[in-house]
Amino acid sequence: METCMQFDTKIAVVIRSDLQAWQKLNVAAFLTSGIAAAFSECIGEPYEDASGTKYHALIGQPILIYGADGPALSRALDRALTRNVVPAVYTEDMFKTTHDAANREVVKAVPRADLNLVGIAVRAERKVIDKIVDGLKFHS
Repeated sequence: METCMQFDTKIAVVIRSDLQAWQKLNVAAFLTSGIAAAFSECIGEPYEDASGTKYHALIGQPILIYGADGPALSRALDRALTRNVVPAVYTEDMFKTTHDAANREVVKAVPRADLNLVGIAVRAERKVIDKIVDGLKFHS
């Protein structure tokens, strides 16, 4: 019997809607890894099937994925930062790099107002996340 848990926090990923499918999946994967790295307490227990095969632990709460155009994505970033929520970010320039150090370099080279965002991820109290993603629709 499964029980429904209510979490004090929410995880939201906002991805620019005009990306190719592989890019959206790539961005979602990278951004959720940023949340997992920053909030180890959100990781659940490892999995095991009835045959005893072991599997890695996952983030133990739902992740809500929203779509947005560029201006809405920038607005969500601004809303997060004004609420002291540190986001994970992914910029279009990161698609051209091949490793983490290069990713950090391309982000550092651009002022925040000029970042060509393709996605952000945030984790915070439920009401705070609701204000950050206000007006956005779930990604389709």
